[in-house]
Amino acid sequence: MDGGAEGSRTPDLLIANETLYQLSYDPNQFNLNDLQLFSQPAIFCFYTALLYCKVTGMKSAHSRKGEFRNVGENLCRYSSNGIYYARFRINGKLIHRSLNTTDREFAKRLLKEEISKAGRIDQKLATTPLSELLRLYEERLDQYAPKTVATRKSILKIFKETWKFGFDVPVKKISTGQIELWLASRRAKMKNATYNEYARFVRHVFGLGVKLRVLSSSPAAEIKGLRVEAPLRTTPTWDQFQAIVANIRSQKFSDTAEDSADLVEFMGLAGGGTAECANLKGEHIDFASNRITLYRQKTDTGFSIPIFPQLLPFLKRLEAAGKIVAGQPVFRVASPKKGLTASCKRLELPPFSPRALRRCFITRAVELGVDFKTISSWQGHRDGGVLIAKTYSHLRNEHSESMAKRLTPS
Repeated sequence: MDGGAEGSRTPDLLIANETLYQLSYDPNQFNLNDLQLFSQPAIFCFYTALLYCKVTGMKSAHSRKGEFRNVGENLCRYSSNGIYYARFRINGKLIHRSLNTTDREFAKRLLKEEISKAGRIDQKLATTPLSELLRLYEERLDQYAPKTVATRKSILKIFKETWKFGFDVPVKKISTGQIELWLASRRAKMKNATYNEYARFVRHVFGLGVKLRVLSSSPAAEIKGLRVEAPLRTTPTWDQFQAIVANIRSQKFSDTAEDSADLVEFMGLAGGGTAECANLKGEHIDFASNRITLYRQKTDTGFSIPIFPQLLPFLKRLEAAGKIVAGQPVFRVASPKKGLTASCKRLELPPFSPRALRRCFITRAVELGVDFKTISSWQGHRDGGVLIAKTYSHLRNEHSESMAKRLTPS
């Protein structure tokens, strides 16, 4: 028989007979000739239990463990249970790992995967603890935009406060189940969008472990985000936009009214974002070439837009007022949010956000017939208009239907 352990065991019947034989010569434990003992139920139960213990103990004494047997290159099998094991060396270090199968062909496939995975790990870093990986992750956060850095650091702080599986444990010992348990403990307090940020955080942390060769694969790789319902985004009409600008500019008792109005007006006329406007300097506006250069901090790229006819008079006013100077920011306020919110409240309009000004620009361009690809280039997108088309195509349909109604019989 395979393994030899089962074939060398003394049959149970022989063990039992041997035990009875030994006990028959021990008057203090058992007297086979005294049949009166069996007529007393309590004594009979006692000696039955004693006999069972003796037999069990002798069976253990006669058994022996199995042994590992080489059955192929880097593959061995444990004789007593038939489980296959991988056994190989990586950079001189012996790796011995169970494949958890008794199927030889399947074990061969698993062996190749184990060798490949082990090769992706730097064995010197194999015992790196979670605390060290988190430190390395935090060091790399500065490569992202400030808002992203703030979000990730906030989640990292919460992770350190609520992770219950230890920080000294090697990263390779952390399982997908543990990560899912941590996410589940936070889930009740989150909206789907927030949960997705947490899921993205763990994917990035353990993905870094793979890049540093601490892990062969990430235990968070299969953590998926949740579906986020598209939010209802309010957008001002062109008339509402102009009313907001005039209202902000009319606040004579505000020190920043004029500067806030300038920023709001530029964002609506040029379709620029808050960060792009904050980075705009005098030299970025070139009247000779009729171009404006904007810098998108999120993607760390620059792009240019035309000086639109609707924008030119406004820029000329800024130039006349001495606000377009090389080396100096064009706008004196960083965000229009405060002035915009107050103006919407005074005009009894929905609380439009700064992003709504960009949507106002795009909406007007779509309604005037500008194609999606051109609009996307004005927004610094590189997808050829896919995102704009996906978001604003309904406007094109509505505008088309509205124009079609003009085709009445003469």
